[in-house]
Amino acid sequence: MKRKIFLLFVFILVLVQFIRPKLNNKDDYDLAYFIEETNLNRHLLAIMKNSCFDCHSNKTNYPWYSHISPVSMWIQNHIDEGKKHLNFSKWDKYSLKKKEHKLEEFIEEIEEGEMPLKSYKLIHTSSRLDNKKKDSLLNWAMKTKIIYQELLSENKNKH
Repeated sequence: MKRKIFLLFVFILVLVQFIRPKLNNKDDYDLAYFIEETNLNRHLLAIMKNSCFDCHSNKTNYPWYSHISPVSMWIQNHIDEGKKHLNFSKWDKYSLKKKEHKLEEFIEEIEEGEMPLKSYKLIHTSSRLDNKKKDSLLNWAMKTKIIYQELLSENKNKH
């Protein structure tokens, strides 16, 4: 009986390998708009590539183990959830008010240590944010948020 259960388990495990989520590797991804508009320098870009873009853009660098089900489904769920909350590849589609709000949430998540996710940092050690990286990201985000607030204020005064 144990042998049958084991064989059934192995069969299901092999079968599930044929179920693959759609990869987050769109050809049309483009972070140039976000990078240019927010004045993201090379240092900050490198930090965000390591810590943010896999789950918060249209381009994910998949490690070898992400092609094994059910891990692939779990990872894809994280990516879909991350992009639902913030997608830097769609920065040009966000309104000024939404951009300002997304930066406010970004600041909160970084300050509270909620991002990157603990499960992501466990495997992707280079994604961990030390105090220097956190400070760099927070300073950039706060300055950029202030710029958006000023633009929002100017737009209100025009109307």
